[in-house]
Amino acid sequence: MGLAFFGTDGIRSKVGVFPMVPEFLVKLGMAAGVILKEHNEQARVVIGRDTRRSGPMIESALEAGLSAMGVDVYLLGEMPTPGVAYLTRAFHAEAGVVISASHNPHEDNGIKFFGSDGAKLSDALELAIENKLKGLLDQNLNQGLNLSPVFSEQMGVVKNIQDAAGRYIEFCKASTPYFFSLRGLKIILDCAHGATAKIAPQVFQELGAEVITIGVDPNGLNINAEFGSTSPWNLQKKVLAERADLGIAFDGDGDRVIMVDHAGVLVDGDEIVFLLAKDSKREGRMKTGGVVGTQMSNLGLEKALAQEDIPFVRTKVGDRHVMAELKKRQWLLGGESSGHIIWLDSTTTGDGIVAALQVLTVMKKQDLSLRACLAGMVKMPQVLINLSLKEKLSLDQLKIFELWALEREKNLNLNHTGRILLRPSGTENLLRIMVEGEDLKLVKNTAEQLAERISLELENKNLSENIKSKGVLI
Repeated sequence: MGLAFFGTDGIRSKVGVFPMVPEFLVKLGMAAGVILKEHNEQARVVIGRDTRRSGPMIESALEAGLSAMGVDVYLLGEMPTPGVAYLTRAFHAEAGVVISASHNPHEDNGIKFFGSDGAKLSDALELAIENKLKGLLDQNLNQGLNLSPVFSEQMGVVKNIQDAAGRYIEFCKASTPYFFSLRGLKIILDCAHGATAKIAPQVFQELGAEVITIGVDPNGLNINAEFGSTSPWNLQKKVLAERADLGIAFDGDGDRVIMVDHAGVLVDGDEIVFLLAKDSKREGRMKTGGVVGTQMSNLGLEKALAQEDIPFVRTKVGDRHVMAELKKRQWLLGGESSGHIIWLDSTTTGDGIVAALQVLTVMKKQDLSLRACLAGMVKMPQVLINLSLKEKLSLDQLKIFELWALEREKNLNLNHTGRILLRPSGTENLLRIMVEGEDLKLVKNTAEQLAERISLELENKNLSENIKSKGVLI
C-alpha cells in the first residue's frame, strides 16, 4: 500500500480543505499514537508550530488523538522546525511534530514528523502511520481496527514546556566556538513574521551583535508575506539604509536562511554551502568528505568546489534527499539554493539560525566581510520560470518535455557551459523550468521559448496568466 497523504515533506494543504480538517487530524494523531506505542509503550511526542492562525487548531486536534491513545504530549508553542528536532532529542521523545507549511502563505499549513534522533521520520514508520490512518478513515475497516481511546487512567499526559524557547536559544549559541562574540557587527534580521521572530533576535543579541529586526510582528496571517527568505527585498533595502554589515533572512519555520552582504547583494544557499565547505577544507574537517547539492544547485557552486578539490554530488530537490545522500556517503555538509543548509557537525536537519552562526564564525575567524569570504565562487546566470498547470503532468507528458529540453540543450551546446532542468513541484500544480549558462540573454530566451512551447502543448492559451512567476538569478 503506497503513501497517499505523506509527501516529500509530510502532509501539507490549505486549511479547511481535506486533509487539513479537525476530523482527519484527530485520526492522524490516533494512528501515530498507536504506531509509536508499538515501538515504545511509554512514548512521548513533542509538538511545535509556527505563527499561523491555524496552528493552535491543528495542535489541539493532534494532541487529542495522541493523548487518547495513551501518548504523553509536550507542547512547545511557537518553535522553529529545527528547534523541534533538537527538543525531540533533548526530551528523549519517540517523535517530534512540526505544524508548519514552511515558506508557503498563511492559508496553507502542514504536519511533519521527526524521529527520536531528531531527523525526519523513517519511511517505514511513516508508511505504518499512513496505513493505520487509512484504516481509520475507511468505515468498513474501522470496525476491525479496534482503535478506541484508552481509559482515563491510561490517557497521555499533556504538558506545556515553558522554557522551550530558552533551551533552543542555548543550543544555537552552543553551536559557536567557546568565547565567540559578535561584538562590532551590525546585523539586520528578517524573521518572516514566523517561528524565529522571538528567538533569533535574542540569539544574536546575546552573542553581542547590534541587531535591527524586521518581520518580527506575526499576527497569524502575515507569515512569509513580503518578508523572509523568499521575499528578501525589504532586507536588502534595510541593510543599505542602516549601513549594516550584513542581513539575515529566515523562512516561516526557520529551517532556511539566506543572507545579504553589506552592499545589499543576496547570498543564497549555494554560496553559504561553498563558504562553509571551503573553510572546512582549510581547517582539515573535510579530508575525505564532500558536499551534497541538488539538481537546482548553481553550476557555479559545482565549479568552485572542483577548484577547491572538494567532491560534489547532486540529488533530487528536497532536504530529505540531501540528508539521505549525506548518510549514505557519511559526509557532513549539504544544502539547497533556497537556503536549506544541513551541517551534521551541529544539527540533524536544516537550521537557519545555526547555519547563519556558522557563516559568522568564518567571517570573524578570518576577519573578512561576507562578500570577501565568498571569493572563488562565481554564480552562473540562472532563469527560473514557474509554469502554472491546470492539473499535474503525467509521466508521459513530462518525458516528452524533457526530450524537448535535452534537444534544446544540445542545439545550444549548453551541455558544456550550462543546463536545462524541468521539475514538477511536489506541493503545487507547477512545472519549474530552469535554464542556466554563461550567456544571460541566451539563457533567458531559452527558458521563455521552452515555457511557451510547453504551455501551447498543454493548450494553455494565455501564457501571461500561466507563468506564475519569472525570475533571473545572478
